[in-house]
Amino acid sequence: MQPTPQHLDSTRYAKCIEVSKRVRFDIERDVIRGRKLDFSTKFLPDGLARMDALAFLSAGEKRLASQIQGRTYANMFGLVERFIAPKIMEVSRDHWLGDQTAFEALVRFTDEELKHQELFRRMERLAAEGMPAGYSFLPQPNDVAAAVLGKSSWAVLALICHIELFVLAHYRQAIEPDAALSGLWKDVFTYHAREESQHAILDELEWMRENERLGAAQRDQGVDDLIALVGAVDGILQMQAAADARYFIAGTRNFPEEQSGRIGKAFLDAYRWQYIVSGVKDERFNQILGGMIDAGQAARIGAALAPIVS
Repeated sequence: MQPTPQHLDSTRYAKCIEVSKRVRFDIERDVIRGRKLDFSTKFLPDGLARMDALAFLSAGEKRLASQIQGRTYANMFGLVERFIAPKIMEVSRDHWLGDQTAFEALVRFTDEELKHQELFRRMERLAAEGMPAGYSFLPQPNDVAAAVLGKSSWAVLALICHIELFVLAHYRQAIEPDAALSGLWKDVFTYHAREESQHAILDELEWMRENERLGAAQRDQGVDDLIALVGAVDGILQMQAAADARYFIAGTRNFPEEQSGRIGKAFLDAYRWQYIVSGVKDERFNQILGGMIDAGQAARIGAALAPIVS
């Protein structure tokens, strides 16, 4: 077991506990409240769905695209939380016989992520009630989690921090300001973001703590692992975007081949923006990562991201 660093800032962990207690929610009592999804409205806001460039789509078709993407959005978070929860439980081990405030903060974090998984399973069931048959979420959560957790802790914590930060960016920049979304869908991600705010802080603390104890060669391996993880995420996005585009077309009309191709590309571009690019461009993520890696490592990450970002 690794010793807890002497300079661990227990006050930041304590603040996360305080806020966690204040914003804690119950799925049924506070979020669902006996409601259904409103299929006359959008789910995912335009700033994330990114379908406006397809001028040949009707308003109803764009609404359906937002609902498909919103359904996948909930499923994607259920997927990533499958590996986030066990990773946070694993790193909490370093605090078992050390700082009990840090330990409590990470236990609460894990408990909240397990609750979020159930919340997103509920969302999938509610979406299935009102959408046409044929939707499929293709990634297998346990298989993905096993593959992610096989990478170095530095890389996994980097990926988790990246995810938590883009969750907050999505909420602040696109979800919260959009009054035209389904009320239930919006509430789900409002309550989710309130708890994720603490998770992002804890992610940063644990990633930095892991970074401090690595040698140069271990950190370099972590960079390679992070590049591999981003590539794996992109593979998942390509697969799901293609499936969602096919489902969208099947539920609308026969588009000319050129337009069908543009629809597929729009779904993939949107998913790459949502799950990779928006996090990569997050200022806080860049500050944290930039403080850990050297110029050569940054160049390797940039080169790996270039095809995705472009």
